[in-house]
Amino acid sequence: MNQQNPTSVKITVADPSALGLFGLAMVTLVASSQKLGWTEGTALILPWAFFLGGFAQLIASYLDSKHNNVFGTTAFGGFGLFWLGVGTTWLIQSGAFGENLFSQADPKQLGVAFIGYLIFSIFMTVGALETHKVLFFIFVLIDFLFIGLSLSSFNIMHEATHMLAAISELLLALLSFYGSAAAVLNGHFGQVVLPVGKPFGIFKKQNSNDSRKVVA
Repeated sequence: MNQQNPTSVKITVADPSALGLFGLAMVTLVASSQKLGWTEGTALILPWAFFLGGFAQLIASYLDSKHNNVFGTTAFGGFGLFWLGVGTTWLIQSGAFGENLFSQADPKQLGVAFIGYLIFSIFMTVGALETHKVLFFIFVLIDFLFIGLSLSSFNIMHEATHMLAAISELLLALLSFYGSAAAVLNGHFGQVVLPVGKPFGIFKKQNSNDSRKVVA
C-alpha cells in the first residue's frame, strides 16, 4: 500500500502598503491642487481617482487580505471604493450620465457620505495607534480632510472649511509619499532607511497571528 506524504505549499505575498500609500498620495496630491486653486476643474483628476485612488488601493486591499490583515484590508478597500465613488460623483456633476441625472443631484447627500467616511476614519485612526506613527498621522489628516469636506458640503463656514480640507489633503499626500517610500526602502534594504515610528503601545493585540505593523 502506497503512502502519500502531504506537501505543504507556502505562498508568499508582498507587503502591499507601499502600493496602497502611493495610490493615496497621488490622488490626494492632484485633488488638493484643485482645492487650493493651483489647478481648475476635475476632468484630469478622474484618471488618478479611478486608477491610483481606486484600483491601486483595491489591489492593496486584496493583497493584505492574503496576509489575514483585517485592518489593512478594510483601510485600503474602504478608501479605494471611496475614490471610485468620488470619481463617479464628478462624472455625474459634469453631466456625463445626462442632464436629467445631474439636475437631481443634491450636494448635501455627498456631505452625508463624507460624514459616514469621517466616522469610518475615526475608528480606523484608533486602530492606527498600534501600527506606526506615520500611519497614525496619515489617518489624523484624513480625519481633518473629512471634517472640512463635510462642513463645506453643508456650506458651513465654507471658505474656512474648504481650506481646511485642501491643506489637510496636501499634507496627507506628502506624508503618504513618505510612508510609501519607507515601506519600499526599508523592506528593500532590510534596515531602517526612513523611520516611521513605533506603535504608541496604548492597546495590546491579543491572539493575533498578524505581526506586521505596516498598513495604510
